[in-house]
Amino acid sequence: MKFGFAIIGCGMIGRFHAQAIQSLDDAELVGCFDSWPESAERLAAEFDCRHYDSLEDLLADDAVTIVTICTPSGSHEQPTIAAAAAGKHVVVEKPLEVTVEKCDRMIAACEQAGVVLSTVFQSRFHEAPRLVKQAIDEGRFGKLVLANAYVKWFRTQEYYDSGDWRGTWEFDGGGALMNQAIHSVDLLCWFMGEVQSVAAISDTLAHQRIEVEDAIVANLRFANGALGSIEATTAAFPGALKRIEIYGTQGSAVIEEEDITTWEFSQPTEADKQILERLNNKTSSGGGAADPSAISFAGHAHQFEDVMDAIRDGRQPQVDGHEARKSVELINRIYDAAGTRTADRPE
Repeated sequence: MKFGFAIIGCGMIGRFHAQAIQSLDDAELVGCFDSWPESAERLAAEFDCRHYDSLEDLLADDAVTIVTICTPSGSHEQPTIAAAAAGKHVVVEKPLEVTVEKCDRMIAACEQAGVVLSTVFQSRFHEAPRLVKQAIDEGRFGKLVLANAYVKWFRTQEYYDSGDWRGTWEFDGGGALMNQAIHSVDLLCWFMGEVQSVAAISDTLAHQRIEVEDAIVANLRFANGALGSIEATTAAFPGALKRIEIYGTQGSAVIEEEDITTWEFSQPTEADKQILERLNNKTSSGGGAADPSAISFAGHAHQFEDVMDAIRDGRQPQVDGHEARKSVELINRIYDAAGTRTADRPE
């Protein structure tokens, strides 16, 4: 079975989706739509697909099985609900939406329509995080003690000025935490489970004309008893690889981008040495630390494969709406704890 994909939102991320779709044998890029027709025309010309004049035309096309939504973060709800009503499966670029209320409406619409809903958290499909998750599930870390995430990236003022939606609560949903660090927040939720309590502080230190934070620090207590921290910024020149650390009474692991730089356990196995040798010094790019376009579409492709398999098998995808909602909920709790202009955030 070959799946027909259509892309809603034809900016930079839409192009990554197009590349990922065209790399898959059992997927076909049927077409695309953007509220700016010129953007859809450019993407359609580059990837040899149809550009639709309206969202309604796209959703009426029987050749489209799955839509991927690449509009600004705070405008994911409406096309998702419309796609579900049209019987289309939906893949949403991260985050699912910018508030839990919007997420809940999207999840409910897709469940009522009986269609698959997934959110792009491609880091879950990289080998390093999957190995860490497996080791946690196997109890190799012993009692979990600390879990830390660091996303110290750099974005120029021109980056925020390039679109009037960037740096706004309504459409970006937040700053360094919601936009750049959400993949690491998702991994922490996946690794560590429920967060019991949050304390945080944030500020806008280096950029102008934005409503949201460009630096934030949060301390967490997980329900399993472990402590954690998140540091995120878009003001750290020249930008560093994102880093996640997991520490327990019997083991430690550190991920930098797609590398495992620390992998030590009190009861080592032969496979441990091979893992460290294979997954150290693997990352070949800056991983988006300074350039948001400097990422690979391979993770997207793996996730699209999982969505297609889920549809075939009649199961939920690995990152369904409920999983994707967790990071949005935690980020909003952190913003509330920091007092980060909560009155200006849309409900």
